[in-house]
Amino acid sequence: MKKVLVVGAGPAGLMAAEVLSGAGVAVHVFDAMPSVGRKFLLAGKGGLNLTHSEPKQIFVTRYGKHQQQIAALLEDFDADALRAWAAGLGVETFVGSSGRVFPVDMKAAPLLRAWLHRLRYPLVGPAVQFHMRHRWNGGAVIAAAAAPGVSLSFDSPQGELQAQADAVLLALGGGSWARLGSDGAWVPWLQTRGVAVAPLLPSNCGFDVRGGWSPYFASRFAGQPFKSVAIAFTDSQGQRLARKGEFVATATGVEGSLIYAASSLLRDEIMAQGTATFRLDLLPDLGAERVLAEVRHPRGARSLSSHLKSRLHLEGIKTALLHELLSKEQIHDPLQLARAIKALPITLAGARPIDEAISSAGGVLFEAMDEDLMLARLPGVFCAGEMLDWEAPTGGYLLTACLASGSRAGRGMLAYLGDDRKDKTFVLPND
Repeated sequence: MKKVLVVGAGPAGLMAAEVLSGAGVAVHVFDAMPSVGRKFLLAGKGGLNLTHSEPKQIFVTRYGKHQQQIAALLEDFDADALRAWAAGLGVETFVGSSGRVFPVDMKAAPLLRAWLHRLRYPLVGPAVQFHMRHRWNGGAVIAAAAAPGVSLSFDSPQGELQAQADAVLLALGGGSWARLGSDGAWVPWLQTRGVAVAPLLPSNCGFDVRGGWSPYFASRFAGQPFKSVAIAFTDSQGQRLARKGEFVATATGVEGSLIYAASSLLRDEIMAQGTATFRLDLLPDLGAERVLAEVRHPRGARSLSSHLKSRLHLEGIKTALLHELLSKEQIHDPLQLARAIKALPITLAGARPIDEAISSAGGVLFEAMDEDLMLARLPGVFCAGEMLDWEAPTGGYLLTACLASGSRAGRGMLAYLGDDRKDKTFVLPND
């Protein structure tokens, strides 16, 4: 019986394990954490967003410059396949008002429990074996000449040990949420073996505003949302994003779904130009002429804040932001105030650290792998999940692509294991 090692017990690794085990391969899953799927469980804490229901031609565009590569992976396992797979685990799903797909009970734990039960007690194929608190330390040597394969070295509670197999899948995650296992430690280990890896960068992340908020604004409004607003941003290359939604003020800047949607453009612009400025429309449902007319309406003895609340229902954090960013002259000039309400410039100085980000960009270049996600420089070594060089906004796109890549890698490993050519052996020397 063929044997493989899967390093990383997140969605991509587990999906590959399921494909392989179902085909009769002995699968051993190793993970540094005490339990399986920790990031998956935390991501589903507020409601597990499995995927998105939008048409395929729109769905693939969410992967930006890597949509062609992700589209190829989705040919095997797309949003519909994901929902069918969940149903096979006894987890029914529904489509929310935003088009996002959730389990009926909104929880991640029941799905993960059902999945692990099927892996440990399969109807077909050998049971998947799990080895927790086993951290790959980057070491590996070629196995005995009589049995070509690989032997990876792990740090475990019992000390260092080696595990031999015919092939290996690396599903080690990106660089966000290091406390859950995705610490990016694998990057130099692969780079020293000649594997091309793009630097890991924060994605779906918050940003610091240039100069920071005033102490008053930070103390009064950090954590409060900007609801029913819209942002517009055009980078120095002419790429444009305009979207309506909401986001949150933080003690140092901004974060939340609307910011995450623009995070890749904002991050790259800051890296190229030093700053990035987006325009905030505080009242996207009202036209500019209507806003100007209401601002110009005589207010009598009322304060400006009372006037804006009465005429435009503009209050709270939105009014506070105008006072935060406009001079006294600007805020008392009806034309400049109206323009600011419809297009208030907010300049960002930097992304928050990668460990605070929901996900990360960068990773193993697709050019470094074949179509089955096997490394060209290390035949027999496959990669999947967030450690690949792609990114996507929140909305189920991250999880869908991780599962799709795990499915593709698992199928690729089956094809590889069916080929007994001696030149498929490889060496990962200890550094």
